[in-house]
Amino acid sequence: MLEKKIVKVGFVGAGWMGSVQMKRIVDHPDAEIVALFETNTQRGEEVLESLGLSKDLLVDSFDKIINNPDVDAVWLVSPNSFHGPQSIAALEAGKHVFCEKPCATKFDDFCRQIQLAEEKPELKTFVDYLINFDTMEHNLKNMIKAGDFGKITQIQINYRHPVNIAGDKVWKLSREIMGDAIGMGIIHSLSTMVTLMSPQAKPVGVYATNLESQVRGFEVEPIYNILIKFDNGATGFCFGNIDSSNGYDAYHNISGTEGGFIFDSQTDRTHKVRYYSNKTTDGKWIWPLDREKCKSEGVEELCWPDDTTTPDSGNVVEHQTDRCVAHFIECVKDNKRSFLDFRHSSIVAEIGWAAQISAATGKEVALPLDKAEAKKFFDAQ
Repeated sequence: MLEKKIVKVGFVGAGWMGSVQMKRIVDHPDAEIVALFETNTQRGEEVLESLGLSKDLLVDSFDKIINNPDVDAVWLVSPNSFHGPQSIAALEAGKHVFCEKPCATKFDDFCRQIQLAEEKPELKTFVDYLINFDTMEHNLKNMIKAGDFGKITQIQINYRHPVNIAGDKVWKLSREIMGDAIGMGIIHSLSTMVTLMSPQAKPVGVYATNLESQVRGFEVEPIYNILIKFDNGATGFCFGNIDSSNGYDAYHNISGTEGGFIFDSQTDRTHKVRYYSNKTTDGKWIWPLDREKCKSEGVEELCWPDDTTTPDSGNVVEHQTDRCVAHFIECVKDNKRSFLDFRHSSIVAEIGWAAQISAATGKEVALPLDKAEAKKFFDAQ
């Protein structure tokens, strides 16, 4: 009988997000944390103890993670500016890489990540665009793929959420550590948009505007308006704002030739989702999370399960971190690529880079990016 494979993880960063993901790994039967690098020794020890793990797993340098022969996968939940250099070092050391978003805050690091991922396809990578793992997004993707809404002509997905800068999270105000507002959170909506549109179209151009901080002391421009052109003629739009918002706004509005879909994270659960389809609902709007309404209108078979998840909160505890963790572990165990690996998701990062260029120059930027021209732009910043 073959021995069961356990993915051995070298974890980096035991903060708010990191501690939640560590808990998910500990709970997973096919993974084990064998080392933790956390610069705050007290916090690292406290998190390990809370998870029933030995304090001896705490190491005092990142090199002790990537040079540990027992580590199969490096799990990066460090501050943004470390994602690029640490993921590059991990790939060069022959380790699989789970990377929190953004994948990099420097354009050169992003390019090197893609190069290494192409050179070492046996290494599995993943960027944690976690909204993709809500079951609403899964249902929506399947409906688009099945043609329930016909050809998508317009798609809007917002990301408006005042990110937490309290206490030791104050680093998020810093341009050098944070990188940019898109990578800080807005990129979740861009990733979701690209994933939903991928059965039909791919992005070919970006036009963006931005605005300096209006409420809090961000060094980067925290407000973005991003327009995306797709190769089938469709247009995508994202209102992004990490400076201020009344709660968490991941509003979706999708319009196609045969139907439409709306998600409003700001309303009560039964009315969060509504859609219509000329193919499946006879052109009538239905509310798939409202079981009683579905029954009364004779479409109970279209009602979604009670455990359907929707992107309602900026609290990582309420996101589908367990599904993200399980997905990456499965990719490593089964030797398969993730749809969010460095290469597959590179177009999402390129939209982010292109939006920064467009906002600064006032011009539309073509995709895929001209890497040489983009490098000139970012080198001059």
